[in-house]
Amino acid sequence: MFTDSVELKVSSGKGGAGCVSFRREKFVLNGGPNGGDGGKGGDIYFKCDNNTHTLSAFQRKMHIKADNGMPGEGSNMTGKSGKKKVIIVPPGTQIIDMETGEVLFDMVKDGQEEKFLEGGKGGLGNPHFKSSTKQRPTYAQPGQKGETREIKLDLKLIADVGLVGFPNVGKSTLISTVSNARPEIANYEFTTLTPKLGQVNIGDYESFIMADIPGIIGGAHEGKGLGIKFLRHIERTKTLLFMIDLASYRDLKEQIEVLKDEVASFSQKLGESKYAIALTRTDIINPEELNDLVQSFLDIMGVKANTKSDFNFDENIPYYIQESADETLGFDKTLPYFIAPISSATHKNIDALKHALFDLVQSDRKTY
Repeated sequence: MFTDSVELKVSSGKGGAGCVSFRREKFVLNGGPNGGDGGKGGDIYFKCDNNTHTLSAFQRKMHIKADNGMPGEGSNMTGKSGKKKVIIVPPGTQIIDMETGEVLFDMVKDGQEEKFLEGGKGGLGNPHFKSSTKQRPTYAQPGQKGETREIKLDLKLIADVGLVGFPNVGKSTLISTVSNARPEIANYEFTTLTPKLGQVNIGDYESFIMADIPGIIGGAHEGKGLGIKFLRHIERTKTLLFMIDLASYRDLKEQIEVLKDEVASFSQKLGESKYAIALTRTDIINPEELNDLVQSFLDIMGVKANTKSDFNFDENIPYYIQESADETLGFDKTLPYFIAPISSATHKNIDALKHALFDLVQSDRKTY
C-alpha cells in the first residue's frame, strides 16, 4: 500500500530517577550516601533511507516512544541511558509540526540524520545533596520527563522529470519503456492510482529519475479526480513533460491549456517550471493525417518545426526543439524545450526523447 501522509505522536524517553543509598559495608562506620544518578532518556532521531519508498510502515495516529533511562543504583552506579529511537523515512519526507504547520526537517539525502527530541535528564543521586550540615541526605531527584510532540509526515517524491497528462494518455507506457518502473498498464482511465518512480539510464554512467502520477482532469486543483492528491509529488521536479494524446477525443489545444492551468493553479512554482511536450500514440494515427495533426499543434504553440537536431528526432514527422536548454545561451522558459511526436509501442522518437530530457535535466543540475 502506498502511504504519503501520516500523523504521529512522538515522545523522547524519561530520565531515570536518582537513587537514595548509603554505604553498608562491614568495618565502615557511618557510611555516607552513595546513590547513583539516573540514566538519560532516549532521544528521537529521524533518518533518511533510500531503501524505503512509502510511509506505509506507520499507522495513523500511532505513538512512537524512545526508551526511558534506568534509575540509579547503590555504590554510585549510574542508571543505563535509554536507547535512542531512530525513525526511518524515505527521501522526500517533510516533518511538519501539527500545531504550527512549520516544516521542521526536510529529509532529502540518503543517510541524513536529524535529532528531533532530546531525552529527559536523569535525576541526581543523594550524594549530590550532602553538605556540612546535612551528612545523611535522604532525597534524590526524579528523572526529567521527555518531550512529546504531534507531527505530520508528508512524502513528496524526488524526481528530475514529472509526467503530466490526462488519464490513459500513455504515461505509464512511456515510463515502463524508458525506465525500470513497471506500473500497471490497461486500456481504461485511472490505471495509475499511486505515483511511480523510474530510473532512466543514459549510457553507462548517467541517469535521471522520472515520476509518473495519476492522470489529471479539469478541476484537479479543486479536488476533482485523483490528480490533486498526487500533484505535490512533482512539486520538487524542475522539469515537466506534458503528454498530449493525438488520438484522444479531447481537442489538442484544450489538453495543453487545461493541463498547464491545473498545474499552475496548484503551484505557482510548478507553473513556472521548464517543460517539454510529448505528442503520444502516433502509431494509431493515419500516416496521411499525422503530419498535419502535429503541425497544427506546433501552430497552436506558436513555434516552427525544425529540420534537424542533435538528438536525431525522426525528420519525417514535424517536431520542434530549442537550440539550447541553457538559459544563458538563449533558452526561452516560456516555450517548451521540445515538442516531439512519439510512440512507446513502436519506440518512435523514444531514444531522442530520453536524450533531450536528459539535456534539459543537466542544464538544471549545473546550476545547483
